[in-house]
Amino acid sequence: MSRPVAQDDLVAEDGASSTDRRAFGERMTTVFIISAPSGSGKSTLVARLLASDPGLRFSVSYTTRKPRGNEKPGESYIYISRQEFEDRREHGEFLEHAEVFGNYYGTSRKVLDRARSESKDLILDIDVKGARQLKEKIPEAVSIFILAPSRDILEQRLRARSEDSEEVIQRRLRDAAEEIRNYSQYDYVLVNHQLEESVATLVAIVKAERVRRIRMEEQIRPILRSFEDRPPSLF
Repeated sequence: MSRPVAQDDLVAEDGASSTDRRAFGERMTTVFIISAPSGSGKSTLVARLLASDPGLRFSVSYTTRKPRGNEKPGESYIYISRQEFEDRREHGEFLEHAEVFGNYYGTSRKVLDRARSESKDLILDIDVKGARQLKEKIPEAVSIFILAPSRDILEQRLRARSEDSEEVIQRRLRDAAEEIRNYSQYDYVLVNHQLEESVATLVAIVKAERVRRIRMEEQIRPILRSFEDRPPSLF
């Protein structure tokens, strides 16, 4: 069994580990994992969160499925062939990957490097399987699970999208029942009753996590040094 890989152990393309960056006082990137059953309102909430906070970068996942609706290549997903995905997976290019409804989805390692180089935090919209893989590699990643208030409301939302056949809707509901059972693996659970309230809660989670002591160390150290270096007062 492989050991968990802390974020400090991950090395960027420039060869600097997170430990090196902290030593030089660089801001550390916090990884936020957001998961939800299809139809829970996750995409809308994430879009509102990103629009409200320029300090966040969204991780665009790779997938082998075809675009649907108003999805735009490079914005919604990066669409590649099954063969290319498998080749990338074999070369270890993904932080996490999973097969969902017969299609592959994966998060590139490079997106974390980009977020670090921009001094931004990273938002990952991934499923339960991918979240589990990522938490094994980055245990300090912050995980958030979004839920619809009930099965009936979830079904209403799925039907209102008018994207799926009856067979697909029923499959999504069955999968939702399985995904929801994993809620205890997450750091936060957000029940999406009302959009504005849920957006405010999501924004509050991000703000609170940024001021956790372990993420404030590089800002605290120079403050402490300013007191240590000050000459004794004559009065």
